[in-house]
Amino acid sequence: MTARVGIPRGLLYYYYGPLWTKFFKCLDAEVIISAPTNKKIVEMGVKNTVDEACLPVKVYHGHVMDLVDRKVDYIFLPRLMSVYRNEYICPKFCGLPEMVNHSIKKLPIMIQPTIDFRKSKKDLSKIVWEVGSYFTKDIRKIEGAFQEALKNYYRYKEALGKGWLPIDMLKGDRDQSMHQNICHRDKVALLGHPYNLYDAYISMNIIEKLRSHQLDVLTPECMDKIVINQKAATMDKKMFWSFGRKIIGTALHVMEQEEVRGIIYLSSFGCGLDSVIADIVERRIRRHSNKPFALLTLDEHTGEAGMDTRIEAFVDMIKWRRNHENYFSTHGQYIHTH
Repeated sequence: MTARVGIPRGLLYYYYGPLWTKFFKCLDAEVIISAPTNKKIVEMGVKNTVDEACLPVKVYHGHVMDLVDRKVDYIFLPRLMSVYRNEYICPKFCGLPEMVNHSIKKLPIMIQPTIDFRKSKKDLSKIVWEVGSYFTKDIRKIEGAFQEALKNYYRYKEALGKGWLPIDMLKGDRDQSMHQNICHRDKVALLGHPYNLYDAYISMNIIEKLRSHQLDVLTPECMDKIVINQKAATMDKKMFWSFGRKIIGTALHVMEQEEVRGIIYLSSFGCGLDSVIADIVERRIRRHSNKPFALLTLDEHTGEAGMDTRIEAFVDMIKWRRNHENYFSTHGQYIHTH
């Protein structure tokens, strides 16, 4: 009987989903992705998580419960400590397995490898074997599955570099009208963590709403890795949070791009990293750029009507600036005083 392994559609699924999915499929497992975030999933997550958790973590718990209801045999929930050398990610990722294990009852077998690349990636083969051994003891099959998964992941990353967004790639939408390099429209930079940007329910479909105003959307995942690192390196101190470095590097880059008409930062209420990163980004933009900037904060109580109002006001500001950027009044008044 084919083993059924569940992957929660939350947190870093939007970044590593193609890698994980392909790996398990190559091991002849049936991969079950939890349903797209909806009201029921959010409510289940909020009910079964501590109040202090941020919205993405609460939603993740809801996705785990969705998989429990689907009667999967396994749930893949890695303990992510670090994905880059000498860098860290959000500390909530480190304790996520314990949070889920102690908050949700009747869990299936949990696959919870520890991924920590702070020092090196020499233990990667051990991690791959640890996960693969749940499905087969054939080391060659496990190694082959991982190589195929890497190829799939690199293709995914290459597509992102060409302008596709994860929200389109993961749902199989490759409509050329959505391709950033084909559309010749004004652009808006949308900054934030991938699990905020690409979850249409959490973000209240902000990407599609911006597109509906004839604006192309650029995110950190669309940016060249070398450019991001170069820009982030100009900071006085090294940003040791991996995704914080990506966000700051992207912000410093798009500030200088004329075709980028405005910048939006999508943050989660209660996110310790965002409280620092968003402040750095906003200060830099206010001091060194005249581009419109909006900080939108999300939690389970955020109303869509209020979000829509802010988005529309932001878009109106962009359009007004574009239509009047070459307008100089002939009735100006000299106000310089000695």
